[in-house]
Parts: sequence; C-alpha cells; structure tokens
Amino acid sequence: MNAAEPRRRWWPRSVRAGAALAAASTAAVILAGIGWWVHHDVYHQSTQIAEDQAKEQLWSLCDKLEQGVVPDSTSSVPYEVVATGRRTAVAYGGGMDDFAPGTHHVMPAPPTALRAELITTVRLPANPAYDPSDKFSVAGGTNQVITSDIQADDLGNDKAAALGVAADANLRVYVVVLPHTAEAITETTDRLLLRAGLVSLVLIAAAAYFAVRIALRPVEAIRVLTASVTASDPRERVTVPATGHEITALATTINSTLQRLDDAAARQRRFVADAAHELRSPLTTLLASLEVALAYPERTDWPAAATTAARQTRRLQALAEDLLLLARLDTRTPMAGPETVDLTALASRLTEQYPLTERPLTLTCDSTAPAHAHGNPDEYERLLRNLIDNAARHAAHRIRITIRNQDDWIVLTVHDDGPGVPTEDAERIFERFVRLDDARSRDHGGTGLGLAIARDLAHRHRGTLTLTLTPRPLGACFQLRLPRANS
Repeated sequence: MNAAEPRRRWWPRSVRAGAALAAASTAAVILAGIGWWVHHDVYHQSTQIAEDQAKEQLWSLCDKLEQGVVPDSTSSVPYEVVATGRRTAVAYGGGMDDFAPGTHHVMPAPPTALRAELITTVRLPANPAYDPSDKFSVAGGTNQVITSDIQADDLGNDKAAALGVAADANLRVYVVVLPHTAEAITETTDRLLLRAGLVSLVLIAAAAYFAVRIALRPVEAIRVLTASVTASDPRERVTVPATGHEITALATTINSTLQRLDDAAARQRRFVADAAHELRSPLTTLLASLEVALAYPERTDWPAAATTAARQTRRLQALAEDLLLLARLDTRTPMAGPETVDLTALASRLTEQYPLTERPLTLTCDSTAPAHAHGNPDEYERLLRNLIDNAARHAAHRIRITIRNQDDWIVLTVHDDGPGVPTEDAERIFERFVRLDDARSRDHGGTGLGLAIARDLAHRHRGTLTLTLTPRPLGACFQLRLPRANS
C-alpha cells in the first residue's frame, strides 16, 4: 500500500466531488469565522443598547425624584428606588413586583458616599413564586445594574416628604440592565446565520461541482483523443481551445509531446530501415563471395575470398558496435565515476598511433598547455577517433588538431584540407547514416554513424560539437567545446 492509499479512503476520487468538498470546507471555515465575529458583535451591540435603555430610564427616574414625584410601577425596565432610614422601597416597577410589596427592599441600601452613576452587579433574591424557566424574570439571578444617588437635602423638605423619606436621607436609584433582549437578538441572529450558512455551503459546493465539471469538459475531450494515440500511429492531435486559459496550454503541450513522439517514432523507423540496409550490404557481399567460392572451389582464390570475408566481417562488427553504442547513449545512462582526462595528451597519443598507410597524410596536433576535462577516457578516445577517421576519409594532404583553453572551456578543432561541406548540409551530416557522397564506396566511406556518435558523446559530457563553416574548398573544421575541469 502506498502512502496515498489512506487518503483515498475518505477523499473523493472524482475531481469534481473533491473540488466541491474542498470549496465547501473552505467556505465552512470562513463562514464559521464570520459567524463567530457577527455573534459577538451583535451581542455586544445589543448589550450596549440595553445599557443605553437602562441609562435613559435612570435619568427619567432621577428627574421625577428631583421633582418630588414618586415614579409609577409601569416601566419596561426593572427598577427600584431605596433610601436610608426606610425599610421598604420608595418606588419599584418593571418586573420588580415579583417580590412581595411591603417587604424589605430588594436592592442594597445606599452607602454614605454617594455616586453620580455607577454600573455594578447585584444578586437578587428569589421569591416563592420565582420560575427559573422564565428568562424574563429578574428574581433569583445576578444582574447588572446602573445606579445613581440623590441626597434628600438637595430636594427640600416638601419633596422629601412627598417621596416619604427623611429630610437627611440618601436615595439610590437602581435600574436593572436586562440581558434577555441582547440574548434573544443574538439567538435569533445565530439561527439566521446557521440557516444561511448551510444554504450557502450547499450552493457553494454545487457551484464548485458544476464549474469544475464544465471546466473539465475540454480535458475529457483531450483524454479521449489521447487514448486513441497508438505507438504505430501517433499522428492524432487534440483540439486546442481558443480561450487562452490553462486548458489551452495543456492541449498545446500534449500536441507538442505527441509531435515529439511522432518524430521519435519516425526516426526510429528510419534508423531501423537504415540499419537493416547497412547490415544487408556487407552480408550480401559476404554471402555472395562464399557461395561463389563453394560453387567453384577448384577455381576460387581462397586467400582472396578469406580476405573479402574478413573485411566484410570487420565491417559488420564495427557497425554492430556502433549500433550498440548508440543504443547505450540513447538510454541516457549516467557516467559511473567520471575521471579527469587530459585531452592534450589523448590527442597527441592518437596522432602518434593513428595508422596512415592507405595514402600519405600529415596529421599534427597543436596545443600550448594541458586541457583537463571530466569524463570517461574511453568515450573521449572514441569521440576524437571518430573525428580523425572522418577527416582522414576526406582530407587531401593534411589534418590538423588544435587544443586551446578558453576561460572555463576547452576548445578542440579537427581541420582537414578536403572538399569541405556545403552550408545546407552543416547539420545534416550529424544525423545517423547520413553520407554526403552517395557514390562513394561504402567499404571506404564508413557507416554514417561516426559524427552522430561523436556529437552524442559530446552532449553526454555537457559539451557541443559543431561544424565551423569555412569557404570551400578549404576543407571542413569540426569544433568540440567541453567544460574545463577545475585544477
């Protein structure tokens, strides 16, 4: 079981359902945060409104008391007025009748030090008729109250007498801040937010589902067309939408990939056909010479027949080795433990050991200092040998190898004085099985793989191999650039 398997047990396999679930989950988190903020803000604002309402009631009661008028019991806000030297309340109302009239006042007596206005909490006693389920009853609970103190001396004897208090008494007005309104508003808001949130989540999930479904229609069309592509016929192409969004980029990339696959398949077919043709030529020559020798053994020059067979066999062996090397290079296998190779020493050794027996050629190596590069010594030798072999087949009299260190690069050139290469064929000569002189004898013209192998080896060592264009007929000059190894 892979690491992603536990996730698949609970996460939807459908992209549409997954997108809808992700959108709904994200929206749920956002809506929960907004709901929490709205809940607290509504409760705070409602509580502030209740406090403002209680303050208005307090100021109204104080105005009546200062006029010597006993407030009536009709009030939307519970209140009570108590005074020193009096057992019963001066006035009460707004639900304070839950307590039996004529009893000791509910609120504490005013202190000696009077305050203009004070917000505090008071624990109200419960009466026998108190119903805890009645949330609008103030009896038996701890409530916030707003108080204001009045001194009877400031009112005068007549107003104090009208209020039923002594002339030196202190009065305190208590107005209860009702939390029930704020709680009711908050609960109502919470219910509305919950219903709206649930409906919003359903709508968001549905919108995300159908939006992704519509967006994935071009992807489904691309999938159907891509599924019809086969290795034998990779010519199918997907339709590129004209919208310019990500699906367009996807379709363009898939078409580019299919084109590369088509080109690779075409190159592979051409390579197989060329390889079969190259193998068939020496095999035909070898088979024909052997059949003639077997048919006329008494008239056969057996040493010559053996020489022909050996030459064709060597050619087959060289072609097989080139094909195997190309196959290995195509796999892009990394080099195992690259070494540091002195290309100057390698080129000098190849120059001294290279056989020049068929025709007189002058092979020289010009270098001013060692040139160290990281890589495989055998592969570097094969690269240089292929360049020298190619130059030897076309040179008229001389081949010159130069090696120079240029900053972080090593520049190696192989220059011959042959007929040169036409400008239009400067890149084609690096293709596999390409030989510009079709009339040339295949026995001496090579297989057409040398330069292709040389360029692949250069790329394998993070270098480049190019043909430097020179005026014809001044010959061909191949330039190899390789990263220079740090000393």
